[in-house]
Amino acid sequence: MRPQKTLDKDVLVGLTEVFQSKGYEAASLQDLATATGLKKASLYHRFPGGKKQMAEAVLEHLAKWVGENVFQVLRNSEHSPEIRLKNAMVQIKVLYDDGKNTCIFRALSMETGISLFRLQIEKGMKEWLNAFEAIGEELKLDSKTAKDYAYQSMIDIQGSLILTSTLNNPQIFEEALQRIINRYLT
Repeated sequence: MRPQKTLDKDVLVGLTEVFQSKGYEAASLQDLATATGLKKASLYHRFPGGKKQMAEAVLEHLAKWVGENVFQVLRNSEHSPEIRLKNAMVQIKVLYDDGKNTCIFRALSMETGISLFRLQIEKGMKEWLNAFEAIGEELKLDSKTAKDYAYQSMIDIQGSLILTSTLNNPQIFEEALQRIINRYLT
């Protein structure tokens, strides 16, 4: 078997960029092929389930990245909860490229995407909420406040991504992440 010229990670990065920028419905096979550097036939060879399987692979790839780089940071008991929260915000900045990237959940929840990926998106959102709620409880917030802060943190992240993109102002995303830190630590 010949070695793959294009690494799986590079393929996933290309697929992610297309789905983030165009959503599921508008992402054409040509867009996906161009972004990955593969021919359409090679793309189908790697993903026989077509565009749906490609989007599922992106969701899985990003879930793994978030698990390792955000959730594990929030749970790392070697550091204080305050440090973990701040470190997680740094990783969230990386994930969203300082607010330039659209959240994959948003991108895939438009039109047909929501019916295809509802369970994965719902599971992912619950994981985010649980992680923020847990750090709130570690910071000695009562369970209702920790839950409220978790929801508000997700609203801040998602809303600031939309505003950052629409107004072309990365400061909005930066300030939203700082508000999250301030909310938990004051």
